[in-house]
Amino acid sequence: MRLAHDAGMRALLVVLVSLLAVPAGAHAPLWVDLTHAFGPDTLYWPTERAGFRSEIVHRGPTPGGFYYEANRFSSAEHGGTHLDAPAHFAKGKRRVHEIPPGVLVGAAVVVDIADKAAKDADALLEPADLERWEKQHGKLEERAIVLVHTGWGKRWPDRKRVFGSDTPGDTAHLHFPGISEAAARWLVARKVKLVGIDTPSVDHGPSKDFRAHRVLAEADVPGLENVARLELLKPRGARVVALPMKIQDGSGAPCRIIAEVY
Repeated sequence: MRLAHDAGMRALLVVLVSLLAVPAGAHAPLWVDLTHAFGPDTLYWPTERAGFRSEIVHRGPTPGGFYYEANRFSSAEHGGTHLDAPAHFAKGKRRVHEIPPGVLVGAAVVVDIADKAAKDADALLEPADLERWEKQHGKLEERAIVLVHTGWGKRWPDRKRVFGSDTPGDTAHLHFPGISEAAARWLVARKVKLVGIDTPSVDHGPSKDFRAHRVLAEADVPGLENVARLELLKPRGARVVALPMKIQDGSGAPCRIIAEVY
């Protein structure tokens, strides 16, 4: 009886705490997962041959009579939903373990170029798109997290539809949207702290010199690539948490990204 009483009291406390945490008349925050799960279908840059590998070490009963699971995995830094550290494209800039948590958490805005991308697979976010966004939604604050929605997240994990080519090693025929060099400079001038996109790269598929990467990296601004489900976020009204695996000296890392929508 005492155990049942204690369990009931704990359940009541959980309910009371949840009620106190949400003001009267307010809605509880909605959490949106912006991460593609890592597994056999995870997409990596065409030159990366291994991809994501997972091996079952044990899954089942043990000699001790209890159930137990353990796995082993390996992965390149840049694949799936992941973070690009500035060091990826700029010598002397921060590597993954050097990025402060405050850079990876904060108010996020979503700039939508999905209509443009639907007409042109090589579409670019341009300063005009950002200026139009500001006219509609207000000035972009310093230290904002900017996420670019192109509609490409819905193509995951179809390699040909995401990259424009499914030939292993082929980087000459890639087609997907990205961020122009001019737009990257515009964002740096606005002092944003983190930039993300729902495609495999902040530079569009045909890029050979990765100008957007270089501009952002030189300004010590990390990037997020293959961000999922951006269609679920509004232009404003979300707080993003983007936590990469903390790889010592990493140029990038798999990342779990979630958004609190308010």
